[in-house]
Amino acid sequence: MNTLIVYESMFGNTRMIAEAVAEALRPSGSGVTVTTAADAPTDLSGYGLVVVGAPTHAHTLPQASSRTEAAAWADDADRDLTLEADALRSGIREWLERMSPSAPGPRFAAFSTRADFPRIFAGDATAAIRRRLHHRDIAVDAHEDFLVDSDSHLLRGEQQRARDWALTLVPVTTRQE
Repeated sequence: MNTLIVYESMFGNTRMIAEAVAEALRPSGSGVTVTTAADAPTDLSGYGLVVVGAPTHAHTLPQASSRTEAAAWADDADRDLTLEADALRSGIREWLERMSPSAPGPRFAAFSTRADFPRIFAGDATAAIRRRLHHRDIAVDAHEDFLVDSDSHLLRGEQQRARDWALTLVPVTTRQE
C-alpha cells in the first residue's frame, strides 16, 4: 500500500511529526511519499493511505494571516524559532480544496501539532481537516494531536509517539518484522 503524507509546517514541528510517521511506515514494504501541501499531488490514485498534518492556528488550520503572523514570530529573536522554507506557501487548507481522491479512494488519517493546553483552549487542526474531508464524503479513519510547548517547540517524546501512532495506521499483516 503506497502512502502519501501531506503536511504544512511553520517552525518544523509538523514536518518532524510527518517524518516520524514516514519512518515508522517505511518498513511496511510499501512506498511512502512525504511532501509539503504546496507541492502535494492533487490526484490521489495509487495511494492506499493519505496522512494529512497541519499546525493548529487560532483553533483551526493555518491561513494567509496566521502564516504571516508565524513569520513575524520567527523574526522575533527572543522566540528562538526558524520559519520553514515553505511556511508562507499554500497549505493544507488550500490542498484539501484542490485534491481529488480517486474511486475507490484512499483511507485518510489526520494529525495536528498544537499547544499543550486543553483542546478547548488550544483548538485542534485535525477537527478542521476531518470537517473539510467530511464535506467531500471522505471519512478520516484515525486522528491524533502532537504537542508543542508555549514557545512552539515540540515536546520531548512526541516524535516517538508519532511513530507509535503510525503503526496503528497499517494492518499488522502488511508490516515486515
